[in-house]
Amino acid sequence: MTDSYELENNAIDGEDEMGSLNHSTVQSNLCGLLKFKCDKKLAVMSELSLDISQYDLSEYRLGTKDEIKPDVCAYQNVPVVPDKEDDLIKVSQMPDLAIEVLSPRQAVSYLVRKINVYLELGVRSCWLVIPANKYIAVYSQPNQYKSFDLNSTEVIDEVMAIHLPIANVFAI
Repeated sequence: MTDSYELENNAIDGEDEMGSLNHSTVQSNLCGLLKFKCDKKLAVMSELSLDISQYDLSEYRLGTKDEIKPDVCAYQNVPVVPDKEDDLIKVSQMPDLAIEVLSPRQAVSYLVRKINVYLELGVRSCWLVIPANKYIAVYSQPNQYKSFDLNSTEVIDEVMAIHLPIANVFAI
């Protein structure tokens, strides 16, 4: 089998436009937990386009030059919409927290590269969530993470001072 066959049929080294029940559920759960169950006052958004056009991030092989979009992100200080605008299509202010949820056809290595980009751009903390394994890796620096699974009672993000019951992240 060729490498292209493997990527096309087993994992996408890039964004997966097809969601899934577990991906969608986990993404929604994280938004709700961070917004309403977290001790910190956070502005929580899903699928927010972040403007990366001023950076050369080609070494990460993400296949994008202008924007990057986390599944979930959170801000301690909400981005401001300019007075003469009614919305922002792309936000240049990086979030404090970026979360990527693995979809069934995505390659983990792609999401790890995205997390490394977020950290390089100044995002303070990044989570990689793998619904099939009920697993969360919390990154504070490239290649440095703490692992949490259902044997843990909660996921702990020391950088953001967030403690969430891990079972609630994966609850359907």
